[in-house]
Amino acid sequence: MSDRKSNTPAAISQQLPIATVLGFSDKGDLEWSRLRGLQYAAVARLTFYRAYAHAIMGLIVAYMYLDSVGPIWVGLWLLALASVHFRGTMIDRKLADAESRKITNREFANHLSTAVLSGVLWTLAVLQFSALGTGEEAMALLIILLTVIAGSIYFYTTSPLSIMIFAGIVGGGSATHFMLHESWAIAGSMLIFTVMTMLGTIEVGRAFLAARIAEEAITEKEEVVSLLLREFEENEADWLWEVDTQRRMRSVSPRFAFALGDHEAEIEGRPLLECIAGPGWKDGTLPTSLHELAERLRNRENFSNLFVQVSIKGEERWWELSGTPIRDERGKFTGFRGVGSDVTEQRASSEKIAYLARYDTLTSLPNRLMLTEALGEALEYSAKWRTRCALLMVDLDRFKSVNDSLGHVTGDKLLAQVSARLQALMGENALVGRLGGDEFAIVIRDASDLGVMQSLAQKVINTLSESYQVEQHTLYVGASVGSAIGPRDGKTVEELMRNADLALYRAKDAGGGEHCRFEPVLHASAEERRQLEVSLRKALGLDEFVLHYQPVVDARSESIVSFEALVRWNSSDHGFVSPGKFIPLAEDTRLIVPIGKWVLRQACFEARNWPDHVKVNVNVSPEQLLEPDFHQDVVESLSASGLRPDRLEIEVTESIFLRDASVARNALEQAMALGCSIALDDFGTGYSSLGYLRKLRFSTIKVDRTFVQGAAQGSNESLAIINAVVAMAKSMNMTTTAEGVEDADEAELIRNLGCDKIQGFYFGRPMSNEEAIRLFSEEANRLRA
Repeated sequence: MSDRKSNTPAAISQQLPIATVLGFSDKGDLEWSRLRGLQYAAVARLTFYRAYAHAIMGLIVAYMYLDSVGPIWVGLWLLALASVHFRGTMIDRKLADAESRKITNREFANHLSTAVLSGVLWTLAVLQFSALGTGEEAMALLIILLTVIAGSIYFYTTSPLSIMIFAGIVGGGSATHFMLHESWAIAGSMLIFTVMTMLGTIEVGRAFLAARIAEEAITEKEEVVSLLLREFEENEADWLWEVDTQRRMRSVSPRFAFALGDHEAEIEGRPLLECIAGPGWKDGTLPTSLHELAERLRNRENFSNLFVQVSIKGEERWWELSGTPIRDERGKFTGFRGVGSDVTEQRASSEKIAYLARYDTLTSLPNRLMLTEALGEALEYSAKWRTRCALLMVDLDRFKSVNDSLGHVTGDKLLAQVSARLQALMGENALVGRLGGDEFAIVIRDASDLGVMQSLAQKVINTLSESYQVEQHTLYVGASVGSAIGPRDGKTVEELMRNADLALYRAKDAGGGEHCRFEPVLHASAEERRQLEVSLRKALGLDEFVLHYQPVVDARSESIVSFEALVRWNSSDHGFVSPGKFIPLAEDTRLIVPIGKWVLRQACFEARNWPDHVKVNVNVSPEQLLEPDFHQDVVESLSASGLRPDRLEIEVTESIFLRDASVARNALEQAMALGCSIALDDFGTGYSSLGYLRKLRFSTIKVDRTFVQGAAQGSNESLAIINAVVAMAKSMNMTTTAEGVEDADEAELIRNLGCDKIQGFYFGRPMSNEEAIRLFSEEANRLRA
């Protein structure tokens, strides 16, 4: 508001000092010659009127004093006055272009000289003529002088200094004349009139100059705006548009015509809406955005960034329009003017971005953002209508093995098929989306009937467990489902998702292929797991781990050939923790890597005190094998303990083939190059790739306890598997170890099946290192006896 006020003539007038008005100094950023140009450009238009006025007054004076003064002197005076003003007229006419250029000091002085010479001639008339005439003629001459002085304010408005010079000379000379004749009242009145004229001249000149400065500023702004508009149209993709009171287009610019796909002449005068509505103009089926545009135009309202759907030559486009009503100086509405641009490509990009923000690109299912929004709406609906909603968290079983073994491309194609199956199960009451990886979620808006949720969860498990055909591979993955009911199990999106995730975690722990509903006890389990993880992270530093050893005996002689090292954890916070509880936790958190490194080193140190023929078997997790320095860990453990490499047997499971198989293979080959042997544990329960059995020279294959127990119970399948493993091992020069033998009958059965070594409770439970050493002593005594 303050900036706008400072540009008004009144505000500018207050800022102009007298010296600036009279032409003695600059004003701000406007230089002296520019100010004078603004003042004196108007002089050229009035100079003839000034000359005519002085000529008429001069003729009247000459007529009055022709007899008393004489024709010669009067004629000379009149001729001199005419010459001065003729010369002044010529000088002033040269100032016609002063506002567009700089006025020089010489031009300024020449202009002022007219006022000086004219003032001297009129003063001469007062001093000389009035002394020779009558008193009535003197009063008439005084009135003429006052008229000339007053008239000069009009004719010299643009040049206040000229007025003051003229008024000062004439007024001062007249006052002097009357004082010499002791006409004090007239002389005083003349002086007062002269002073008032000068003061009025300053104010009038100040107002005129302020108005000219303001006009100049407005003109400059208009020029700048015009220039910017021209540059805007020439250099930008936007264009200007204008319509009259009937909403017909006028002043059509070339760029606007191009946007409409026609020539300016063809568009001029046509209704705007007709040009952009396309076929809908005739039948009245206009897009909502065009109805809104028509409403704004009809109500003469400003609008900005209005997106309208237009049809140009049969092609659907999107424009962004802004417009404002135009009014003349009397405030009368004359139409609309505005700016527009074609934003079809930008809108398409925005729509794509909006889609990507809410949908998963791989599966085209809603993503986490859209799912959380849908769940939030379902919770609001449940609270409003006192119903229930549900959230199902779905995680694929065994998907990681597919991804690791066949690659991410195959995994992505499998996910696409999974997504299609899930989508086919959804009705109007359910929305499925992908949270990320192989995890999905289903939002059931109305789950008042819990049977609906249970039925859908079972359908998901059954459907996703069916076979998939991906790139000539027949693949099988299962699904685990965890569910939570809202608002019973959670009143917020975050709480409901967390509880459904806890239920899913329980379903995965149960072996997969299960549906588990959330129960409050799961919070306690999750908290216990969290506390256990905290304690596990500091267990190594507190020296809370200890190794126990289970003997492995020769199937024929039943003499001890090795011990399997088994880690045990006696926590200061939780007491003795089962390996079945902390080993999976260590693998999930990758704490298995430092723990496994400690087990390897400790086992080597303790085994060096055993008889030379007894090996130590150390379990190594896939996470350890993927570590780049695993080979170095083995070297350091052997060198630090002094244990011979041939006495260390590294046990791995088939899961090593499901990660980065080449890295695992290289790590094992480096260990074998040192002289260590490699045993394949739990054979037959997992991946069971015979190809890797050929590529890696395993020394031992360990038959899992499930087959041993099955064979003991007379299972033909288990017996066939054990026979096949034993035959295959012998053909590949490998030994076999049967795990989980618990009594003499099972030992005799395994011995008859041809296994080379036996491990189980029948020959010894896991024991401490001290107990293992005593066992050696007992065995030595038995052999001596």
